[in-house]
Amino acid sequence: MSWLGADDDDDEFDDFDESDVRVRPNPKANRPRTKRRPAHEDASIGRVLGVDRGRYSVLVDEDTDDEHLITAARARELRKKPIVTGDRARVVGDRSGDEGTLGRIVGIEERTSLLRRSADDTDQVERVIVANADQMLVVVAAADPEPRERLVDRYLVAALDAGIRPLLVVTKTDLADPSSFLAHFDGLDDLRVFTSARGQMPVEEIGAALVGHSTVFVGHSGVGKSTLVNALVPTAGRATGHVNEVTGRGRHTSSSTVSLRYHGDTGRGWVIDTPGVRSFGLGHVDPVNILAAFTELAAIAEDCPRGCTHLPDAPDCALNEAAASGELGEAGRARLDSLQRLLQTFG
Repeated sequence: MSWLGADDDDDEFDDFDESDVRVRPNPKANRPRTKRRPAHEDASIGRVLGVDRGRYSVLVDEDTDDEHLITAARARELRKKPIVTGDRARVVGDRSGDEGTLGRIVGIEERTSLLRRSADDTDQVERVIVANADQMLVVVAAADPEPRERLVDRYLVAALDAGIRPLLVVTKTDLADPSSFLAHFDGLDDLRVFTSARGQMPVEEIGAALVGHSTVFVGHSGVGKSTLVNALVPTAGRATGHVNEVTGRGRHTSSSTVSLRYHGDTGRGWVIDTPGVRSFGLGHVDPVNILAAFTELAAIAEDCPRGCTHLPDAPDCALNEAAASGELGEAGRARLDSLQRLLQTFG
């Protein structure tokens, strides 16, 4: 007899296997975690109009008789994904729009464009400004504050890099003649320019360019951007400010990006107002795309040798040769200087 008290084989243990090992019970009595997410096939697609302290204003059932605004929060699985004004969001939950109700954003539709900026040219961390815009209206003042050609060049680079059509409006032309400033952009045949003076704001002309488009408004603080937005969208109520007489800087009045519906005589569009900025970093832009924003110079640069940097010391550079021969003219040389300053930043 063995020490187990059995003198035959171990048949009495044949019914046991590793599945009989005791497993500690789930102390929270909940289901095991899974990476599978619900499909949310009943989700509605809405347009994100703005964000305030983690709550998103979303327009659902757009362009229907049931169009209405709801408030939504971000789903946990989207906590690392930026949701910005202009996004097309998939929303579930309470979509009635009643006071006190809250929907939930569970996904973002593919974006057609994404306008971004960085803190400076060496910062690779991008700040998303707006999604799905197809136009950018750059607002500058002829004076008070003085217009900055190179800042506008940066806007144009960011717009064209994002596949967005740029427009330009010069305000306060009653204070100064913008001719010398506008000469800087003479070579851009596809840049449409509007001018505005006190009491002579071309609301209808600018508004006609907004119909059927989502247009993001950008500009230096104090240039009159919010005043223009209020004229185009009377219900906007965007705060307006003034320029400091000592520093020449405008005070930030728009503190957040928001989409506003434009109603014109010939149709509707979207005005996307953004906070004023004094700098516009391009650290996120591929340097190859910078030259593309200077369309008249890009055409000349086609004669440059392969791998040309287009910098002032670049050998056999067609751009430098054109500047030296006088082919570019004064405005063209200023544009080339602006281009080379940008390229040197990325060099």
